[in-house]
Amino acid sequence: MTNKLSKIPYWLLAGTLTLSATLAHAADTIKVGVLHSLSGTMAISETTLKDTVLMLIDAQNKKGGLLGKKLEAVVVDPASNWPLFAEKARELLQKDKVAVVFGCWTSVSRKSVLPVFEELNGILFYPVQYEGEESSRNVFYTGAAPNQQAIPAVDYLMKDLGVKRWVLAGTDYVYPRTTNKILEAYLKAKGVKEEDIMINYTPFGHSDWQSIVSDIKKFGSAGKKTAVVSTINGDANVPFYKELGNQGISAKDIPVVAFSVGEEELSGIDTKPLVGHLAAWNYFMSVKGKANDAFIKEWHDFIKNPKRVTNDPMEATYIGFNMWVKAVEKAKTIDPDKVIGTMVGIEAPNLTGGTAKMLPNHHLTKPVLIGEIQADGQFDVVWKTKGLVEGDAWSDFLPGSKDIIADWTAPIKCGNYNTVTKTCSGQNFK
Repeated sequence: MTNKLSKIPYWLLAGTLTLSATLAHAADTIKVGVLHSLSGTMAISETTLKDTVLMLIDAQNKKGGLLGKKLEAVVVDPASNWPLFAEKARELLQKDKVAVVFGCWTSVSRKSVLPVFEELNGILFYPVQYEGEESSRNVFYTGAAPNQQAIPAVDYLMKDLGVKRWVLAGTDYVYPRTTNKILEAYLKAKGVKEEDIMINYTPFGHSDWQSIVSDIKKFGSAGKKTAVVSTINGDANVPFYKELGNQGISAKDIPVVAFSVGEEELSGIDTKPLVGHLAAWNYFMSVKGKANDAFIKEWHDFIKNPKRVTNDPMEATYIGFNMWVKAVEKAKTIDPDKVIGTMVGIEAPNLTGGTAKMLPNHHLTKPVLIGEIQADGQFDVVWKTKGLVEGDAWSDFLPGSKDIIADWTAPIKCGNYNTVTKTCSGQNFK
């Protein structure tokens, strides 16, 4: 009997065997996409989240993997380029065949990839606070909605600090603009006059803050307690806070409460002039407890640098990853439809001593914490909610949203369901 393999050219045989080995390897792993900017203006914030996912994958593999297979990270760099996010997302889902993607920071990057995940029926875990006004069947929002960060922060400033005048300062894109629309409507509903609200937007990476900070200082000199509510994102925060210090604006004069500044952003600057300024998050590294202590140790061991900090989006990534693992184990498959169908109701511990639950609108239950910046770049928690707050996908304070809910369970199965007209707009899944 003739050996047919002997008639096949060596180079072709070698290539065939390599392809077979690659396919066999791929079949033995579950691929996990990591879609975070590792360069550009958002790298200051997003690189850490890439490392967080790698740490979680490593830990899961040490437990034996998932469904008897090892997890394999597929890391791409969209480079703070919003259209490139969509291109890289499509590559992860179509070419790399990932089972899930953890990624995006800015809302403009999330908006860019959203049609891709809906078209290709992928799963995205989005780990950063955002403006709400959205709920997709294919996205799980593990960061805060406005009612879990922005609204409580304004309430704290108003009730505890007696703030009467408001500067809404943000980077010029969808998250700050929509959040500030909600906050402006909320403030006016609370009796704040239009002349007591100043709104300012700057581009990504903005560096010259002298005139803007001067305007803020002038606005705050009218005899009414003034605060800045900051939705400034990325590396623009560094020169902004430096200019506050340069112009002698202390937290006692005009406190700043930030929604996008955490331990990671503060680690690169001198925080002494910023002592007393605030941030609103659902997690701080300084929170004491066994779960957080263990997470910080795991992070330091993995990253091999005891000076590296942890932050809120890292906790949101941690919660989302653990929820995905539980959903896959429950569904006994990585099939996206079955995993999505299993996610609602899944619970996972947070790092502040409570339990996060995935709601029918694909948002979480979360505590809300307000922290005061300390000289060492950490936060002292000065206020927190008594219990967990359910994330609200659609704001109660915008006319076009107050009648809309999101519910991906039967019988509604819709991300924007009008409770008055009983109709679903946009994506639905029956």
